[in-house]
Amino acid sequence: MLSKTAEYALRAITCMGGQIGIPASADLLAEKTKVPRRYLTRVLQELASKGLVQSRPGPGGGYELKRKPKEITILDTVNAVSPIERIQTCPLGLQSHNDLCPLHDAIDKAYAATEAAFASVSIQDLIDATSPVHPLCESQCSSGSSHDRTGSRRARE
Repeated sequence: MLSKTAEYALRAITCMGGQIGIPASADLLAEKTKVPRRYLTRVLQELASKGLVQSRPGPGGGYELKRKPKEITILDTVNAVSPIERIQTCPLGLQSHNDLCPLHDAIDKAYAATEAAFASVSIQDLIDATSPVHPLCESQCSSGSSHDRTGSRRARE
């Protein structure tokens, strides 16, 4: 249901959310998120144009979240790059369908439920999850730490 672009955006946002105050280069983000760098750069530019991330040029620069991870939801991220398209009118263009038919009404309700679910989960929720499987980690990461640009672990501030 999610586009590849939305999945990649979520990976990047989650990665940046785990290292607040430490800009990440596109190369590092591509490596950590396993997203092709050229594709990721386009995704990051789209996220920046929607106000979710910012880039810092120069040495020590890179990409970072523009807002706190608790203020960004999965839905914010998805809608920034590949919005969920709700069904407002009959997709078949049938004149007699003033309202949605049962099929398209059911599909739209599923889209609405997905939007509600995505809106209820912040990026901070993902980072703080108590699951033994942590976002973007091959092996278990400690939840109180993040990684710097070199990949070394660093305590969260």
